[in-house]
Amino acid sequence: MLLAIDIGNSNLVIGVFRKDKCINSYRICTDINKTSDEYGLLLMELLRLKNITADKIGGVVISSVVPAITKTIENMSNEYFKKEPLIVTPDINTEIAIKYHNPFEVGADRIVNAIAVNENYQLPAIIIDFGTATTFDYLTEKAEYLGGAIAPGIGISAQALFDHTARLPKVEILKPSCVIGRNTVSNIQSGIFYGNIGQIKEIIKRMKNEMGGKKVTVIATGGFLELIKQENTSIDFFVPDLTLQGLRLIYEKQKMEK
Repeated sequence: MLLAIDIGNSNLVIGVFRKDKCINSYRICTDINKTSDEYGLLLMELLRLKNITADKIGGVVISSVVPAITKTIENMSNEYFKKEPLIVTPDINTEIAIKYHNPFEVGADRIVNAIAVNENYQLPAIIIDFGTATTFDYLTEKAEYLGGAIAPGIGISAQALFDHTARLPKVEILKPSCVIGRNTVSNIQSGIFYGNIGQIKEIIKRMKNEMGGKKVTVIATGGFLELIKQENTSIDFFVPDLTLQGLRLIYEKQKMEK
């Protein structure tokens, strides 16, 4: 079995693969103060509940956008699974040509998503990841990663309103029944939800126009996927485990090359 770990700013997303199938996945809070032992014990217990023991894990692959915790998870892999993990970096050998001015500025999760899309979907493609930040990436028909756009994520947009205003409350983020809210809570929900829907449509439209109006496949992933699915946003495919699948593909390719 393969253990795939995507370290994000808000969550660690963990998948257990048997061949090409993700048989279990977990989402736990990212905490830079946790030790490798704390993460190891937590993950071992989660796996135990599914009757998976450490000796059944044959490999570990990691992508991370939180450098402060990468070494912690690497140590966890060595200590608890006795595996030196494969850590995704921009210079890792893939079929994606990164055309970013400085490839080392690209988040590992964005590269991993592009690899999964290149393997499974028609190009060119726009990839949207609804995480702590909302990222938009453009992948050409030649599997060239051009770059994209980064916007505040849905969760931190709502949190910013609460943190920086005196009278606006923290609200549950959901799709409101109407755009014109009749109380403060529904006003905030409307602004957050429909503001993000408008942003998604506008950036997709402008990316397509900038690339000559070509037919483009739009794929979305990330923690706020279920919320966004409630509205027609010009997205063709909603893929919750896109990043985990990309990690599996990278691991398998690197294993074949050894």
